[in-house]
Amino acid sequence: MLLNTLEKGRMKRRQAGITTLGLVILASFVGLFAFAGIRLAPVYLNYMKVVGVVDGVRNEFDGTGASRAQIRSSISRRFDIESVSIITAKDVKVVKVDGGHEVAAMYSHKAPFIANVSFVVDFDKRVLVRR
Repeated sequence: MLLNTLEKGRMKRRQAGITTLGLVILASFVGLFAFAGIRLAPVYLNYMKVVGVVDGVRNEFDGTGASRAQIRSSISRRFDIESVSIITAKDVKVVKVDGGHEVAAMYSHKAPFIANVSFVVDFDKRVLVRR
């Protein structure tokens, strides 16, 4: 009985831990996801700039009765200040709707990953600038 218990204790000590192959596979997966995060971080940082511009336009003109030209001019100025290059001010749609103007920044950003594999991320930010 005591011998049986000692053998089980030794087996547990021998079986503890992770094998080298398991560690390599685990490190590969973690590294792959970390690399994907590194490649996608600038894409989302650019999107945050676009969101800041669109929200800034809404805050500036909401309730002031601004014209379409004023909104477009503000978007262009803000894109220059924020150094937004993935989308231009002409790509942002300013459409007159009931109650004001809808400002919509819709675009796709393609980020290379590994070899011929890429990530394509679609963004769509819309706000309503009331009269």
